[in-house]
Amino acid sequence: MLNTYFRIIVGTMVLLSVVLTVYVNQNWMWFTVFIGINLIQSAFTKWCLLETILIKLGVKH
Repeated sequence: MLNTYFRIIVGTMVLLSVVLTVYVNQNWMWFTVFIGINLIQSAFTKWCLLETILIKLGVKH
């Protein structure tokens, strides 16, 4: 269940940042870069802030 929520939230954030980049300001692309960097670092460190937040909110593993 945690994996499902994680993928939905991250996918939504990426799509939102692309829409904001196209329609608001190109600087929103940095939000997409931030998401990508966090995904890469979590692969190496096995720690992700979003995962920690979801667990504290009561989402089951």
